Amino acid sequence: MIVLGIDPGTAATGYGVVQGEPFGSLSLIECGVIRTHAREPLPSRLREIYDDVVLLIERHKPDAMSIEDVFYAKNVRTTVVLGHARGVILLAAQQAELAIHEYPPAEIKKAVVGTGKASKEQVQFMVTKLLRLKSAPQPNDAADGTAAALAHIMGGRLAGMKSR
Repeated sequence: MIVLGIDPGTAATGYGVVQGEPFGSLSLIECGVIRTHAREPLPSRLREIYDDVVLLIERHKPDAMSIEDVFYAKNVRTTVVLGHARGVILLAAQQAELAIHEYPPAEIKKAVVGTGKASKEQVQFMVTKLLRLKSAPQPNDAADGTAAALAHIMGGRLAGMKSR
C-alpha cells in the first residue's frame, strides 16, 4: 500500500509518501514541503497547493491519502485559512478517487509514538526509526506529513479515527 500523508497549511504543506503494510516493512518514497509565498493572494496560494498535490498523486499513484484533521487554533482566522488549504487538498484527492482518511493530530501522534501528547521531537524520532532513516525528514512539516502517512498504515484501526 502506498499512502500520501499530508500536514496541511497555506504557507507550508508537508507531505510524505510511504509504502508499507501494518505489520510489514515500511519505506519512505518521498517527502517534502509545498511552500507558497505569503504576499500572494490566498486564491493563488490555494491553487498552487492544489496543483502540487495533483502532481504528487499523479507521480506516486497512492492507494490512499491520510490528512491531518482540523485543529482549533486560538486565532479563528488561522483555523479558517487552514480549512481552505484542507479543502483544496481534499478536492485533489477526491478527483483522483483516492480513499481519504482524516486523523486528528493526537491520533497521528498516538499511532506513531504511542501517546497522543508526544512532542514534535518524539514524532520526528519515531518517523526516523520506523523508516530506518539516517535523519528525520526536514523541515518539520515534511516529518508531520510523513507521520500522517505512517499513522494510516500502522494505526488506522485505533478508535476515534475517521475515514471517508
